[in-house]
Amino acid sequence: MTLLSTTPITSAFGVEVTNADIADIVPSGRFGELRDLFETHSALLFRGQDLSDDAHLELGRAFGPIEDRQADERKPGEEFKIPKVSNVREDGSVTGEMDLHTLNLQSNFLWHADSTFIPTPALTNIITARVLPTEGGQTELASTRAAWAAMPETLRDRIRGRGIWHHYATSRAKISPELAKLPMFHKWPATHWNAIWTNPVNGQEALYIASHAYQVDGYDEAESLALLDELMAFCTQPEFTYSHNWEVGDVLIWDQRAVLHRGRPWPYDQPRTLSSICCSVTAADGIETMLIPAQADQQQL
Repeated sequence: MTLLSTTPITSAFGVEVTNADIADIVPSGRFGELRDLFETHSALLFRGQDLSDDAHLELGRAFGPIEDRQADERKPGEEFKIPKVSNVREDGSVTGEMDLHTLNLQSNFLWHADSTFIPTPALTNIITARVLPTEGGQTELASTRAAWAAMPETLRDRIRGRGIWHHYATSRAKISPELAKLPMFHKWPATHWNAIWTNPVNGQEALYIASHAYQVDGYDEAESLALLDELMAFCTQPEFTYSHNWEVGDVLIWDQRAVLHRGRPWPYDQPRTLSSICCSVTAADGIETMLIPAQADQQQL
């Protein structure tokens, strides 16, 4: 069996895997090889795939527990369904531009890592394109590993060794105060993570920030927001980013510990649907190094 072939998608991070049926990775016993590529390159692209829901779930479970944010809301016996990033209603119509659902989708246009605001954050996102508009709707990635390695030491010194507070409503408030008030964005209390995530496999460090972040240990609110904005601006410079123009059947996988992402706008009268599975981190992924004991003097939402 030949090794998986790869082609870089940027000079800083990410590869396209060019000779594989992604649905066959787990059944064929090749997941270990895929996971090695994931740890090394942080983002993996497969084009022209036919990934069924069952194969999507199988691949997700190989990475770790499937994230299920609605587990406590589901009726007894009701099965988990793969989340859809979509503006399509159940009746087939699309949501309006100022609809709260659309505004929530627009919150994803902010640079973020998924699930930094829940007690067990995400390790990876595995997304495949199902329905696409005629233009727009790209997904962009930014490597906080590559950015951290290139960051001036004076800036790194301002965040190294500190914790960062995250809350779901923080990112939504940047889009709409009305959106941020919805109960779903207050389901979890604020989380407190180390600012740097060290990959336990290769020792590579990455800055762990997101649009959900609002407070940095040792700084007041204004100082925190200014520092977070400066760090985000540095990490999302063109040399650390990749913009993916979707085609139906593309599959994109990235390491949430070391990669930010955001969506881009599209004509909202056109349907767009991506199937998205997040997998949660486990002890093997370095979560213990990210935990910071709660401190009474820290401001929480």
